[in-house]
Amino acid sequence: MSSTSNYTTLIFDIGDVLFSWSPQTKTSISPNALRKILSSPTWIDYERGRISQAECYAGVGGEFSLDPTEIGRAFQHARDSLESNEELISVIRHLKARSDGMLRVFAMSNISAPDYEVLRTKPADWSLFDGIFTSAGVGERKPNLGFYKAVISSTGVDPSRTIFVDDKIENVLSARSLGMRGIVFDDHRKVVRALYNLLGDPVERGRQYLTVNAKKLLSVTDNGIFLRENFAQLLILEATDNRNLVNLTDTHRTWNFFQGKPLLTTEEFPFDLDTTSLGLTVMGSPEGVAQSVMDDMLDYIDDDGIIQTYFDHRRPRFDPVVCVNTLTLFYSYGRGHQLNRTLHWIREVLLHRAYLDGTRYYATPECFLYFLGRLLEISNDVYLVAYIKPLLIERIQERIGADGDALALSMRLRLCAYLGVHNDVDLRTLLPLQCEDGGWEIGWIYKYGSSGIRIGNRGLTTSLAMKAILEMQRRFPSPPSSPSALPTVTLAKQAYTTAQSPPERFLQRKSDSSTTPSSIATRPSASTRQHP
Repeated sequence: MSSTSNYTTLIFDIGDVLFSWSPQTKTSISPNALRKILSSPTWIDYERGRISQAECYAGVGGEFSLDPTEIGRAFQHARDSLESNEELISVIRHLKARSDGMLRVFAMSNISAPDYEVLRTKPADWSLFDGIFTSAGVGERKPNLGFYKAVISSTGVDPSRTIFVDDKIENVLSARSLGMRGIVFDDHRKVVRALYNLLGDPVERGRQYLTVNAKKLLSVTDNGIFLRENFAQLLILEATDNRNLVNLTDTHRTWNFFQGKPLLTTEEFPFDLDTTSLGLTVMGSPEGVAQSVMDDMLDYIDDDGIIQTYFDHRRPRFDPVVCVNTLTLFYSYGRGHQLNRTLHWIREVLLHRAYLDGTRYYATPECFLYFLGRLLEISNDVYLVAYIKPLLIERIQERIGADGDALALSMRLRLCAYLGVHNDVDLRTLLPLQCEDGGWEIGWIYKYGSSGIRIGNRGLTTSLAMKAILEMQRRFPSPPSSPSALPTVTLAKQAYTTAQSPPERFLQRKSDSSTTPSSIATRPSASTRQHP
């Protein structure tokens, strides 16, 4: 368990969580009748240890007009069907082993004394538990609060640092009412993911995912086709400052989106201003090369003064996100004034919320807002900041709490951190989207303009999610009020995460963004800022 986890105790239900059983028996008693017996007042007294097994079978036999002997046979068949959930037990074992003795594990079950004796004969790793509490032993039964209070008193656990897992909502509700973190066991994979997320350091787990998958962080379409492309690789490099994670096409001047043969588009796919602008800003190309490329870009401005997408006059396309990324390149070399009409249009897009359904090439409104924030940070231009930043703050505040995938949430959070906008809402939504392998769920960043097929990259989503978590915690360092709020990530674990200073050519400029403690665009360090 990460030293940063707020939780020190796990409490699991046994039936239908750690063990499964079948109500199907070889008797005349139906599964429905068996379940009705289990919820009857007589059975509840039996599970509390107030009556014997014989008294229970006789009582429910009279209540449901059933033969007590047949009831006994039915429950014997049910006991025989008990099987341990080895996959979940293995997860618990792993979580406990990595905790360095900091994690205690208990079981808490509504079960009679005779049934518990049978249960203990079943093959399972019983040594895993620091204690097992039964309703028969305590004399109380879930969801009654007395059972929970007895366990808390006996173990000395802190409810605010305890995770409780049960298949019944009412039992979880009672645990939550006493301050525990409750998880309803309704989907095995979901519960396992939640346990890993609650008991691990999200940034460290994300780092491990990126390391294990280094050089294999491919993009994929929403119909399952893997793509080798440069744009996501450049963004991963910018976020992590780790050249060993990515594959990039060798280039000395302009960039193509695709690496090698284009897929799902024309066989001849032109180089584009978007990927080229990103490549030149991320890789730190020689200034002479960048200046020459920008000179060429000025030939691709339409009659409205809007910079185009492709180095191809036969493809007259424009997109506000492409415009923003091209502006970033121009402003980073002090040439932003050459694209004034493009900039004014971008502000109109921001002002009138024209981005809310995404753009031709970008899937979400967060893409436009995120790259606009990146423009402000990289430019360090006081006039540009004054022109865009106040309105950008308003627009990102409007997005807080809106639906979004893991990438959109990460972009939103990074922009909030840069702008100084507090946003616990989206951080709480992002954290559970981390998968068991440590990476985040895929998020969609761009799409094919004609078909609308979306493209995403788990490596990119993971890189930005890690940065978002750390940047929000740096910007707003106050500790959460309870473990159910936000995990505290150890800032010492900052492989791939330390925000870099602006490039040297910006250090002599002054702007209100120069003192911002968060960084959307982490520049590759001097050792990696070179041609691939």
